[in-house]
Amino acid sequence: MSLASFLARRSFHYGWLVAGLTFLALLVAAGIRSAPGVLIVPLEKEFGWSRATISLAISANLILYGLIGPFAATVMERIGIRRTMVFALALIAIGVGCTTFISASWQLVLLWGIVVGMGSGVIALVLGAIVVNRWFYEQRGLVLGILTASTATGQLLFLPILASITDRFGWRTAVLGLTGAALLIIPAIALFMRDRPASVGLRPFGDRSETVEVPQSKVNSIGSTLSVLWLGMRTRDFWFLFGSFFICGASTNGLIGTHLIPACIDHGIPEVRAASLLAIMGIFDFVGTTVSGWLSDRWNNRYLLCWYYGLRGLSLIFLPFSFHLSFYGLSVFAIFYGLDWIATVPPTVRLTANAFGKENVGIMFGWIVAGHQIGAATTAFGAGALRTWLGSYLHAFILSGILCLIAAVLVLRISQTPSNWREKQLTTN
Repeated sequence: MSLASFLARRSFHYGWLVAGLTFLALLVAAGIRSAPGVLIVPLEKEFGWSRATISLAISANLILYGLIGPFAATVMERIGIRRTMVFALALIAIGVGCTTFISASWQLVLLWGIVVGMGSGVIALVLGAIVVNRWFYEQRGLVLGILTASTATGQLLFLPILASITDRFGWRTAVLGLTGAALLIIPAIALFMRDRPASVGLRPFGDRSETVEVPQSKVNSIGSTLSVLWLGMRTRDFWFLFGSFFICGASTNGLIGTHLIPACIDHGIPEVRAASLLAIMGIFDFVGTTVSGWLSDRWNNRYLLCWYYGLRGLSLIFLPFSFHLSFYGLSVFAIFYGLDWIATVPPTVRLTANAFGKENVGIMFGWIVAGHQIGAATTAFGAGALRTWLGSYLHAFILSGILCLIAAVLVLRISQTPSNWREKQLTTN
């Protein structure tokens, strides 16, 4: 008896196991992506590199993390989710492990910026969107919210531990621990991950139809991915989604995820305590993002995004002043901001599927995530450069807050009804 049949007899759909493995992979990848926030100051002290120089490597990582996503979606269609995940996790482990041998800043850019960035681009939000749309007919918003919240959980688990290990044993020991975590989950993915419900004789969870699932045709990955981008760029909704997600990246992992710990150290807050702030955010972001997924199945997603961006903008404008209100002021910020951190993802995926169709959501959302990461990379480097030139993060926090308020207005312009994009695609082809 196969594992899928065994689980089905106990009323447990195999899709939940696939979702669990995806959550685990996303969690580890998120923990690795959050590590630079802990490593900036130790690298600065050991090698004498400026914060702008270190931020350049992080910026390269974030750009590749975004740009790889759309192509990763098509690669998953061609060779399967399981093989793609195993390869990406192995690449991440190699890149992170080799970082312990660096002695020059270009090596940091090559390993952490390019190698780890490429691997992370596969184990990303696009993976979660593809898994949800393949394996779930019901509860899509909720499951996507939980998978997205893995980013928060990765922070929650990894950051305080990384900060403590770095403080006691050095940053190289912490980096080797991350390498081990990536290698550890590869066997589970290789053994139990499956590409589609049909591969284990099932329909997606909640799908009670009797129709046979028709496999999508395998087309040239580069050509199809770029053609989808070209067609999407000709629609207004693409630019609203791309632009708002650019601002999302600029105000989350590019700014807070990268520079909050160094900013805290600038104000005399120890690194371990600063890492605990991000862990607090992780706890509340898990709650906020899961609830956001549940709400995205029930409420107008444009209004949800408007609230999320508006509240995030106000919290970022408050942040520079919270440093002067003791550690408790920062705790208030961590709770308020944490509830909102990645809550934007489930509504954005729903609006993308509405505008471009479920069959295109993987590649199209991949391009929208690319916008997110370009925004994150811009702010990761820009905030580091502003700190180097002006000696403070004040301007970076205020500018990001203003951008979020702009995004709150921008998302209200996204169409509520499905567009004729699919008809344009058929006409073009």
